[in-house]
Amino acid sequence: MDLGLRDKRVLITGATRGIGRATAKVFAAEGARVAITYNSQADAAEAVVKELGGPDRAMAVRCGLGDPASIEAGVKEVEEAWGGIDVVVANAQSFSWVDPDQLPRFENLPVDEWFPQLRDNVEGHMLTVRHALGGMRERGWGRVVLLSSVTADHGSPGSEIYSAAKAALHGFARGLAWTRDGILANVVSPGGTLTESLQAVDPAIVEKAAQEAPSGKLATTDDVARVIVFLCSEANGNVNGEIVRTAGGR
Repeated sequence: MDLGLRDKRVLITGATRGIGRATAKVFAAEGARVAITYNSQADAAEAVVKELGGPDRAMAVRCGLGDPASIEAGVKEVEEAWGGIDVVVANAQSFSWVDPDQLPRFENLPVDEWFPQLRDNVEGHMLTVRHALGGMRERGWGRVVLLSSVTADHGSPGSEIYSAAKAALHGFARGLAWTRDGILANVVSPGGTLTESLQAVDPAIVEKAAQEAPSGKLATTDDVARVIVFLCSEANGNVNGEIVRTAGGR
């Protein structure tokens, strides 16, 4: 199947590892030009750029989810280099896995610890899309995918803020679905995925997570990446405003 992605200009946030990196590699294999963002790991980002074909086919820009000025500057840098952005994959997230037994109860969590996670995981993505959307509208074509989590549906111990942030992206996508002008926006919602960070966790925890999925296994990063790339392609003619789960049936 020809996905119609050759020379499409793709921006993927937080693509130095995991699902973002896998997605960048699939886009590059389809002939797209890929810009990836990083917050602090410039060396890791440049290594991914090399994997994707070097500066003729890829570039890295700094964008911190909690830094609105860097988001605007990063989007502008890509647009000026390539003449526009056709696809935005909002993949970056502010999240660190912590044993739930080590977390304070929600009622004891200081309020000032809520806001950075909410702002990063909601406003950071909204700003990224906002800065790219005008150019898509002018050209009459665009694709947006927001990365959520099945935690938004099911919750998990200690996930109150993170779950709320991810659920907010579902509402954002439903609003974006009315953008029209050839622009389609969707959510991809992974469950436990075999990223580098998850594989570093206790294998017993990973196996337990796999058995909680109806399929009996966890998705790989490539499994998720292929779904994202389809939704961002010409082959997707009218899937819009949907939440596509890649969690083995959860």
